[in-house]
This record gives sequence, structure tokens and C-alpha cells, in this order.
Amino acid sequence: MVVLVSCSGGEDDPEAATAADGAALYQQSCASCHGSDLRGTDQGPSHLSQVYAPDHHPDASFRAAITQGSPAHHWQFGDMAPVAGLDDDEIDVIIAYIREQQEQHGFEPYPPK
Repeated sequence: MVVLVSCSGGEDDPEAATAADGAALYQQSCASCHGSDLRGTDQGPSHLSQVYAPDHHPDASFRAAITQGSPAHHWQFGDMAPVAGLDDDEIDVIIAYIREQQEQHGFEPYPPK
């Protein structure tokens, strides 16, 4: 369960709460492999790679990877195991956070240099 708390002087801001929730859920469930800055680690690729642009990996691909895992096909990190413990709403918030960060930071070239 995700609890939303607003510090906006009494007015709730669902978008701000969702962004904060997305960041927290990403850190908890994804960052150990994909990096706290989404730029990848030695365990998993960058979510800012152009490989993960919406026209190549739509939201449904992220959802499938989270819920079912994903065989290695662009990278040499090995197969991705499913991520346990996330409900559909939490997955939506994580995907929204990734898309927001992609929009904010842009995409890195593939293959990485």
C-alpha cells in the first residue's frame, strides 16, 4: 500500500505525490540493478538508453519485464528476474517515473560508448 502525503500548504497535489512515490518505489525495486540515477550499474542497463524509448519499449514492455522477467536481448547482463511485491498501481507509478526521467534527461545512445 502506498500512502500519499502532501506538504503543499493543505492543497493535495497528486502529480507531485506520484512523482515522489515513483522515485521511492524505483529506488526500492529497481535502482540496485538500473542505478539510482537510472544510468545502469554492472548489474543492469540504463533506463535512459534510447533502447528504452517509448517507441522501442512501450510501457507494456516495462510491465511485462517487471511482472514476468525478461530474457537478455540487448545487453550482456543476463536475464532479468520478475520483481516481486509490486501491485499494478505501483508498477504504473514506477513506469511513469521512468518516463518522466527520460523526458527530463533525454536518451543515451545505443550501443553505449
